[in-house]
Amino acid sequence: MGYSNRFALGLLYYIKKLIFYLLYTQKVDTIKLKYGGYIVFMNNNNRSQWDLCRFIKTLTYFEVFPVLNWIQKLFQGSPKDNQDRPKEGRNMAVILVAGATGGVGKRVVKKLVAQGYYVRCLVRDIEKARPILGDDIDLVVGDITKPETLTSLVMANIQAVICCTAVRVQPVEGDTPDRAKYNQGVKFYLPEIVGDTPENVEYKGVKNLVETAKKYLVPVDKKTIFDFTKPSDEIKNIWGALDDVVMGGVSSSSFQIRENTAVFTGNVSTANSGGFASVRTKNFSHLLDLSGYEGVKLRVKGDGQRYKIFLRTESTWDGVGYSYSFDTVANNWLDIQIPFTDLFGVFRAKIVKECPPMDISKVCSLQLMLSKFEYDGALNPAFNPGIFALEVESIQAYGGETLPQFILISSAGVTRPGRPGINLDEEPPAVRLNDQLGGILTWKLRGEESLKASGIPYTIIRPCALTETAGGKELIFAQGDNIKGKVSRDDIAEICVQAIKEPKAKNLTFEVKEGEMAVNNPDWKKLFSALQADK
Repeated sequence: MGYSNRFALGLLYYIKKLIFYLLYTQKVDTIKLKYGGYIVFMNNNNRSQWDLCRFIKTLTYFEVFPVLNWIQKLFQGSPKDNQDRPKEGRNMAVILVAGATGGVGKRVVKKLVAQGYYVRCLVRDIEKARPILGDDIDLVVGDITKPETLTSLVMANIQAVICCTAVRVQPVEGDTPDRAKYNQGVKFYLPEIVGDTPENVEYKGVKNLVETAKKYLVPVDKKTIFDFTKPSDEIKNIWGALDDVVMGGVSSSSFQIRENTAVFTGNVSTANSGGFASVRTKNFSHLLDLSGYEGVKLRVKGDGQRYKIFLRTESTWDGVGYSYSFDTVANNWLDIQIPFTDLFGVFRAKIVKECPPMDISKVCSLQLMLSKFEYDGALNPAFNPGIFALEVESIQAYGGETLPQFILISSAGVTRPGRPGINLDEEPPAVRLNDQLGGILTWKLRGEESLKASGIPYTIIRPCALTETAGGKELIFAQGDNIKGKVSRDDIAEICVQAIKEPKAKNLTFEVKEGEMAVNNPDWKKLFSALQADK
């Protein structure tokens, strides 16, 4: 069968599926075939005008029938894959990576993206950074040595910072364009600092980043799902109207991003047996994991009506949602705290009996609704048809354990320069050459101290000599700054990613080197738990 025939059959299949859906939901009651095509007629007895175009637009927005999106892309051009589809971290809590183009930094970015985090990279030159980090990464211009560049644009919505910055060290005799000599390790060449000084980068720069981050980091026991006070472009593109037009009604709504807030607003009508308006996110391409949290909290200002929120763990268009109803007070801001245990399964406004508890590790979309019905046919006691408005400032998960929010990559050896009784001949080159390198380790230690004094939950990682090997070896964590050895940059990047989601990594400072054995899946909780928190 030729391509054109297969396409025609596929198109016909979806047209039939759409028509049967229309009949099933009682949007049409007659279908007549004319001139080889389908024409749909409405029964106009006691019914208001139903908007077929808005219905199709809704189905297209939420990708219910793929052929509609295919046709739309055919005529409008094909955007980049998943351009408007929210990702789990892209909801808007951000992981800020400083030093993102370096050997460790670029690996951190790659690992975070692979795990669904929304990553923002602080870079000094976007044109140079783009080929290293890729076209789909959010890049912002800034320099930790210039605090005035660490603006709200850079810091908005950050939930954690991973700092991979470092002064540039290279062989005195120069290096290849891909830094081959540097990547061999400092013991193979006589090093020198190029560019900014260790004092400016390792201490003052880190201190600038710490002090600025402290002003913007969200509370440690909360996880930002949506922060509409500092909306990103992505937030603006992922909420869409899902009104009773899908059931034959004529209600209409929208989700508007305004200054410092979002507004769910519209006109809800009971005509055509309708009576609900809602807005819903597209499905997250990476599931939202709310494990370890107690529930969700909404910051809202309503109009005195009762609204609903749905959390969905099924990616299907018309599946079970886990719902909770909440009342508002007209023109008053309220914090609505909803324990996960108070959510219950609902399908088309009916409670699903014996529905299993929601899997909070697999949330794929959120929805807000105003409906004349509560559940199982009961009426909403605080419902008024007509114009409505619900302002939303934020949606957060609450009740979580405290996680590290600032990961700093320092270096083994930072406490050794000037240590009584130390034998420099037995120490790594960075320790022996500390003075010649502008006090690089001394200033790294000062940077560590600025982080510890900030009150931000942190993890300070002190790697031994960094290598370009693939990693995957046994990792040896130690404290006291005495170990020597080497470790892969890839493994250090993985430690950074694991630390931001492990409560046991909070307020730890430790050295790390690799062992001899290969280890596929390290027990991260065990590794972090074996260490003593800083006092």
